[in-house]
Amino acid sequence: MAWYSRLLLITALSSLAFGASACSKRGIQVTEVPPPATNDTTLGPGDVFSVRVYGEEAMTGSHQIAPDGTINFPLLGAVQVSGLEPSAVAHKIQTELVERDLLRAPHVSVYVEEYASKRVSVVGAVANPGTFALAPGMTVVQAISMAGGFSSLADRDATVVTRRVDEEIIRYRVPVDRVTKGQAADIAVAAGDIIFVPERMF
Repeated sequence: MAWYSRLLLITALSSLAFGASACSKRGIQVTEVPPPATNDTTLGPGDVFSVRVYGEEAMTGSHQIAPDGTINFPLLGAVQVSGLEPSAVAHKIQTELVERDLLRAPHVSVYVEEYASKRVSVVGAVANPGTFALAPGMTVVQAISMAGGFSSLADRDATVVTRRVDEEIIRYRVPVDRVTKGQAADIAVAAGDIIFVPERMF
């Protein structure tokens, strides 16, 4: 399916180029003030998280959510967690451990390691364009690093992030070269973001 991935990237690039042109014609500016990040932290298939049950080493470990939305938890078996917030997963496991008389007063914590169900796209003048799993706290610089870094023709300070906020498409510029020099703040990315790195104009 490599050809399909390349087709998606070409389509994304074309859409971004067309969108930038349309914005210019309509007088819509690309802002340097980032829009609010979406706070969808619900879990889905492919996501990886660790569960810690205080004082119970056998119940402490990492889990990846199966395609059917479940994890296989020690002594509990299949537990449906897809669509739940991490805190809700912790509460659900804690409740089932008590209701099944396995533990009297367990203390359960859940820590997300990777949001594989939520993706970020990095396209344009980077070494390895593609879509990548969203890690908690991931920034624009980190996402570009996952794509292999900039190509030699990249216009680093013209990097644009496209984000959908409440059915509205918002684009904002991130001066990545200045960020890496400590002259500007890095920006956290959100699920569904498209990071586009244009080539320099000669």
